[in-house]
Amino acid sequence: MTPFHEPEHQRFTLPTTPVSVLDYDLSGDQVVFTHTGVPPAYQGQGLAGQLVEAGLRWAQAQGLRVVPACTYAQSYIQRHPEWQHLVA
Repeated sequence: MTPFHEPEHQRFTLPTTPVSVLDYDLSGDQVVFTHTGVPPAYQGQGLAGQLVEAGLRWAQAQGLRVVPACTYAQSYIQRHPEWQHLVA
């Protein structure tokens, strides 16, 4: 599955039922990852990682700094130090 960016809702989604999401808030030159959610039936399949990765790629392309406010985004960035340079 490929994450879909919904900028009008400030989120990235995956087409699961219910939907899997990475919610964010924009604040100046920073994007705050506020929530990552994957339905229980889909957990453990790497979907949350796909969402955070998509958010990080987008932030990098937009020249934004990242504030990983949700615990999953924090742990993802800790496990993938190649994204550490984006952290505000």
